Amino acid sequence: MRRRASLVLLAFAVFFAAMSPLLRWYAFPRLAKIPPSQYQETVLEAKPATLLDYNDNMKVKTVPKVTIVQTLKGNVEESEKIERNAGRDVVVWDALSFVAGPDGKMVSEIPERYIFDAHTQAPVHATGESVDGDPVRREGIEFKWPFLTQKRDYEYFDAQARTSSPIHYRGTRTFHGMEVYYFEQTVPWTKVPMPKKMPIKGVTPQQIAKTGMTRWYTTKRMFWVDPVTGAPVNGEEIHKEELRNARKMGMPQDTMTVFAGHVKMRPDYVESIVDLVESQRLLVLLLTSYLPWGFLALGVGLLALALWLEARSRRPDTTPDPAPTPA
Repeated sequence: MRRRASLVLLAFAVFFAAMSPLLRWYAFPRLAKIPPSQYQETVLEAKPATLLDYNDNMKVKTVPKVTIVQTLKGNVEESEKIERNAGRDVVVWDALSFVAGPDGKMVSEIPERYIFDAHTQAPVHATGESVDGDPVRREGIEFKWPFLTQKRDYEYFDAQARTSSPIHYRGTRTFHGMEVYYFEQTVPWTKVPMPKKMPIKGVTPQQIAKTGMTRWYTTKRMFWVDPVTGAPVNGEEIHKEELRNARKMGMPQDTMTVFAGHVKMRPDYVESIVDLVESQRLLVLLLTSYLPWGFLALGVGLLALALWLEARSRRPDTTPDPAPTPA
């Protein structure tokens, strides 16, 4: 009976020991993915900010607040179309960055379509990949880091410049009780396209381009990233935009600030994102840490118990024979 029990325990020990690496190296890369229907809205603010007032003789003013609303909306229909040709799980995010002045009126509005692998967050190049209606070919990440983010630099796509450059790992920090990785990217002064949708009615980017006036931009981008899920829990930018050769449009100065400010995520959105990430990171940890190590420990424990029972079953029986019954 002991030998039979030891064989059963040995079978379970082998099963759980085999499941440990399978969960981590086979199941996790296939099960952990971004849902195609995800929707997220984030509000950022620059308080105070420098802003070009198009409605007041193109004056540069200091305003109490500029608000940036960023939305990410999963396009399930488009992702299914691309998946049929790509042969892998694909997510399509239709993103919009809407900048509003202190009066709530639109300053700029930049739509994007971001197509990426649901498991690795690597870009997937397909028809529709764009920024402000212009086709682009992204290299590197945007919006989200990969699951199990590493302590290294990544290529990060800048939507304004339409190019990618390194975003640097600057150390591990604590943010709202979470251990996070801090990343920084500085984009030097770069000539960037005019937005397709202008705050002045009747004025188009093509008309501005004909005058020779150009738009330039620089930013210092900062992210605090949860290394388990790869989701940023906070983001900031020290941002500045200028119009150069502005006198060609009748401006009082040749270089004029369009927008400048330290953009920070609104505190209530920080709290909601932290809560969301904390709930999702448990699922990733189950597949990468808790279950694999738990199964390995259980397998070792069952193996030890099986060997102990086997050793017990092999011991000679030292119980003396009963004395014969007298006739």
